[in-house]
Amino acid sequence: MSACLLELKDVKTHFAAYRGFFFTRRIGTVRAVDGVSLRIERGQVLGLVGESGCGKSTLARTIMQLIRPSEGAITLEGTDLCALPRRKLRRIRPTMQMVFQDPYASLNPRMTVFDAIAEPMRVHRLARRRDLPAKVSALMERVGLAPRLMRKYPHEFSGGQRQRIAIARTLALNPKLIIADEPVSALDVSVQAQILNLLARLCREDQLTLVLISHDLSVVHHLSHRIAVMYLGEIVEVGDADQVFSQPLHPYSQALLSAVPTPDPDRERQRERLLLGGDPPSAMNPPTGCRFHPRCPYADPVCSVAHPPLVPKTGDHSVACLLVD
Repeated sequence: MSACLLELKDVKTHFAAYRGFFFTRRIGTVRAVDGVSLRIERGQVLGLVGESGCGKSTLARTIMQLIRPSEGAITLEGTDLCALPRRKLRRIRPTMQMVFQDPYASLNPRMTVFDAIAEPMRVHRLARRRDLPAKVSALMERVGLAPRLMRKYPHEFSGGQRQRIAIARTLALNPKLIIADEPVSALDVSVQAQILNLLARLCREDQLTLVLISHDLSVVHHLSHRIAVMYLGEIVEVGDADQVFSQPLHPYSQALLSAVPTPDPDRERQRERLLLGGDPPSAMNPPTGCRFHPRCPYADPVCSVAHPPLVPKTGDHSVACLLVD
């Protein structure tokens, strides 16, 4: 069996942009994801980080085939998902599941917790009706919820409890791949730690492959084996989590890391912040050359002309920057 579970090759997801109400006309193309290549091993946790609008959530939905890519290939266990028709894709759905950012929006307010968790097993015929209560109870206990709460509705739970329900529903199909799209960004700090520890425990127990999406490097470093940094639809750096966190090579990764606060007030006052000027460019009209060069404090004239490829530098550490030796 191959060690690689998921592989992305030059994946692009573009959207047509229109203007007008009665007489619409196309004014351009939004390049939300523009040439992403990644390889994720079995049992590995990949952290995907980047600021809002860089294309992380679009890439997650593209992997799940909720949005079909414009170009490229997404291979899961040797099967190209992009080439599958909807009927065959449905058979593979149990293999990959997703935890969404807003736990309340991802749950049907008219369904009880029991119905929400049992529905995937009903749809894919993985359990008989009389076995569903026992299976739902076991899943709720695994994520730290009391089974006696299964007849309640989502509005009766806190944000952290709702996210636990969403995770239990994800586990109902025994997936091999889970994509968690900023699963803790809408939660309090103390609850964030609980959810992250829960995901870490589930990955250890079930040997799950996890793609953890966040804008916070410290969050993904807590769980990840590898970290990929995304900027304006492209991967600009990828490598071992400890190496990327301690020695980031790309200026954008360095800026993200400098924004992470430290718990020591003395060290926080003394450390130097890397501040980026300007706003992120539009994905409909990205800059020529390196897409980060308008905001990069180290940019050279060549950066505005030549587009840097993602190349390996030391071991498993790769970076897309013309100025890194």
